[in-house]
Amino acid sequence: FDMVKMSGELNDNLEKLKQMQLENGGFVWFKGGRDDRYITQYIVTGIGHLKKLGAFAKVQENKLTEILATAIPYLDKKIKEDYDYLVKHKTDLKKYSPGCSVIQYLYMRSFFPEYKIPAASKTAYTYFKTRTRQTWTTQSKYMQGMIALALHRTGDTKTPAAILKSLKETAVVNEEMGMYYKNQRRGWFWYEAPIETQALLIEAFQEAGKDTKTVDDLKTWLLKNKQTNNWSTTKATAEACYALLLQGSDWIANEPVVTIQLGNTTIKSTDEKQEAGTGYFKNTISGEKVNPQMGNIKVDLTPNPSPKGEESSSPTWGSVYWQYFENLDKITTASTPLSLSKKLFVETNTDRGPVLTPLAEGNALKVGDKVKVRIELRVDRDMEYVHMKDMRASALEPVNVISSYKWQGGLGYYETTKDASTNFFFDNLYKGTYVFEYTLFATHKGNFSNGVTTIQCMYAPEFTSHSEGIRISIE
Repeated sequence: FDMVKMSGELNDNLEKLKQMQLENGGFVWFKGGRDDRYITQYIVTGIGHLKKLGAFAKVQENKLTEILATAIPYLDKKIKEDYDYLVKHKTDLKKYSPGCSVIQYLYMRSFFPEYKIPAASKTAYTYFKTRTRQTWTTQSKYMQGMIALALHRTGDTKTPAAILKSLKETAVVNEEMGMYYKNQRRGWFWYEAPIETQALLIEAFQEAGKDTKTVDDLKTWLLKNKQTNNWSTTKATAEACYALLLQGSDWIANEPVVTIQLGNTTIKSTDEKQEAGTGYFKNTISGEKVNPQMGNIKVDLTPNPSPKGEESSSPTWGSVYWQYFENLDKITTASTPLSLSKKLFVETNTDRGPVLTPLAEGNALKVGDKVKVRIELRVDRDMEYVHMKDMRASALEPVNVISSYKWQGGLGYYETTKDASTNFFFDNLYKGTYVFEYTLFATHKGNFSNGVTTIQCMYAPEFTSHSEGIRISIE
């Protein structure tokens, strides 16, 4: 946060931005390309966000004025062309429902009331604004948020209130996860973006609804999503940061005091070396100092008054890791939001076809038996970059030894077989229940530990689970 360096970089970036603008006011996506309406609307909206945050000095304001002086008229001209096209092709203007580019334009335009709508574009602007007011129920959540903000900033109070009421009624509210919407998965188009949607709805509920409680719940989901997912684009990250910094309670104005009680042991955040900015700290307790009473854990969060003298509570989460050694076959099941169940079946051929018989502990296999491994995985939230490792007894040999990317039931994953385990790697693991099966053969006699199946979210390691361990006997 070197202010001189940041100011210099900001000036350099403004100059780069200016070079990407064509004479007609439109921006190109890449240098040498043609003007792009969506990119122009997105950049002008971003400038509106930064102006709202007060991010520019006077010199930079002047450079921005030069950019906006041609970019906004370019977009006003585009909206007129949209209207002229409808008239030319005899579209029923009383039934028309505006598209996403038009709604994005209205949202962008609401940041700049000081730039008057040109007379030539006034009819188009008024028509599209009226139609969004009348057809908002047919739009996606993302578009509904944009419509609510655009209408609110132009003096309409009734429609934004109805939109926000609908958005609130269709949301899912969870104490841990906050407030979110079902089926919000990334699609191919710019308006199918769950992180940007959530960020925009935060802005809508704060500005148009003045609903701090709902805003804080929406922000909680945004942060919990970041805990187990990668904000995959700079665009998503920028929108999320804007929403978190601008709206709701000020979660970064104060640093709460965290007191953790493990039996008779007390750990206080103020006594630990904390990471600047995040407040993260870590305390390792060696094995000889661990006792059964430490299983009783109490966490107390005391909000510090903010610089303004206000008390506010921000979401806080942490993890307790207990690492110990145990024989594989003595391990019992442990579950988090990731839940695992592993079963072995003996496959036999009958007159009715293949039959699967569950293998109970104590029952013996025979050399040459065909064994089917079935793993059931339950996930209660969307996650990214998850690794599942299924161990196997040394007397069992897999049929499939070639590593490959697989697809089943809407889930894509990479499966690879190692000497003592089969591994599954998930780029994206969506909320739901999944079943995995693969085949082994018993190759020699003896008594063996079959190991356990473990799974872990690589970038949120507290989300980890394992199945129970069993022993198998082969005759």
